[in-house]
Amino acid sequence: MNIYDYSVKDKAGNEVSMKDYEGKVLLIVNTATGCGFTPQFEGLQDLYEKYQSQGFEILDFPCNQFGNQAPGTDEEIADFCNSRYGITFTQFAKVDVNGPEEEPLFAFLKSQKGGMMGSKVKWNFTKFLIDRTGKVVERFAPTKTPEAIDAEIAKLL
Repeated sequence: MNIYDYSVKDKAGNEVSMKDYEGKVLLIVNTATGCGFTPQFEGLQDLYEKYQSQGFEILDFPCNQFGNQAPGTDEEIADFCNSRYGITFTQFAKVDVNGPEEEPLFAFLKSQKGGMMGSKVKWNFTKFLIDRTGKVVERFAPTKTPEAIDAEIAKLL
């Protein structure tokens, strides 16, 4: 299996094949609207604006598993992110990233880059960097800001 074998649901509930992103550099992030790391949306948007024309995509998966920090519907979350941070990158449906109901895509990402917490995602704003061939090349902790990973993204582009 590789990343392109997975499908996920967009915020409207439609199936989206990860094959749609083949050939692009991806940053996959589990996010939350009420988290201490929520201001990272600004840095993520800056990265997206800087590199999107070069084949870079950010895939945002809201997650309410950590401290109930992503309450609300997918639409309410999208409205918050758009009005507060002006995000234009793709947001998907809210997911679980750990446990029995975890999104299969995140199970795959964790199997490729376990990180400091083993296979568990520690908190909101864990970031997975994927190269143009679909290989998971790096996992970044929530404390690693988008600005701090700019050079890693640039190398893959």
